[in-house]
Amino acid sequence: MIPQTTSLKTKQNWQHALANAINSADELLALLGLSGQLAAIDKAQIRQFPVRVPRSYIKKMRYGDASDPLLRQVFPLIDEAFRVDGYKADPVGDHLAIKSPGILQKYQGRALLLMTGACAIHCRYCFRRHFPYSESNPLAGQWQQSLDALNADKSITEVILSGGDPLSLNDEKLANAIEDLNQITHLKRLRIHTRLPVVLPERITESLLDYLQNTHLKVVMVIHANHANEIDEEAAQVLSDLRQAGVQLLNQTVLLKGINDSVEALGDLSERLNEVNVQPYYLHLLDKVAGAHHFDVDEQIAVNLIEALRKQLPGYLVPRLVRELQGEASKTVIS
Repeated sequence: MIPQTTSLKTKQNWQHALANAINSADELLALLGLSGQLAAIDKAQIRQFPVRVPRSYIKKMRYGDASDPLLRQVFPLIDEAFRVDGYKADPVGDHLAIKSPGILQKYQGRALLLMTGACAIHCRYCFRRHFPYSESNPLAGQWQQSLDALNADKSITEVILSGGDPLSLNDEKLANAIEDLNQITHLKRLRIHTRLPVVLPERITESLLDYLQNTHLKVVMVIHANHANEIDEEAAQVLSDLRQAGVQLLNQTVLLKGINDSVEALGDLSERLNEVNVQPYYLHLLDKVAGAHHFDVDEQIAVNLIEALRKQLPGYLVPRLVRELQGEASKTVIS
């Protein structure tokens, strides 16, 4: 068992925090003393991809700063309303990669399970913001079919839990799913892609740590932090709890205009990740999803940033700059 720490929250606490997330652009601005200072898309467009921000994440934002890098990731700017050529609903070919209910398979040896469409936070650059989760949720009556498909393909050695965010499921559902995956003898690794340790640290409960520690699968957790300010002391503590449970921690970042597109911001993030023993893994160029064009950073600028980081940081703190291209056998490494 993991030694109890003061950071560990009860299931009721994290679910209460999730239920009380902010879902209004106006309220978000009011909490930060910014009422009327940013123009949002209209309410009809917001309903298509609602605002959702945990209050614990808002506390990390700078009060009175309309350019705060955390605020800009979640505020529905009017820029989202503009249609731009080349930006589409399915920018990475997820629909074509669906092999059976809830299973995406793009790369050899790995299969991705879309466990849920729910997430604790709605990042405005999300590449699955238009994905029809109601049609591709394996836990909605199709779980056994998904397990049968994984059992039948002996080449699959790693299962990736994704979404949405798989940690937005409760402990019982997650524990049952992991126990079922434990029974598939050719699986070696369980990878979990999640933003919750950063945006809702309350989610890392004792029971979650317990079943992650006790699966025979090697557990790899890929967290998603885009800025050093996201990793406060509470996030650092739950990341430590996860490491004590034997979870390997990696980080992936999306390169975002006006948020982290500077050597200083990326360098600070890598240094902060190193302080909390998380390995910088990928720096993603933006997936060209409709509504997110204003976040895009030119590829050559991105390459220049990585080259500058290499001069400033040891190699193990420099993430690989990648882009996901539909139909390719792996992520495309740019630099």
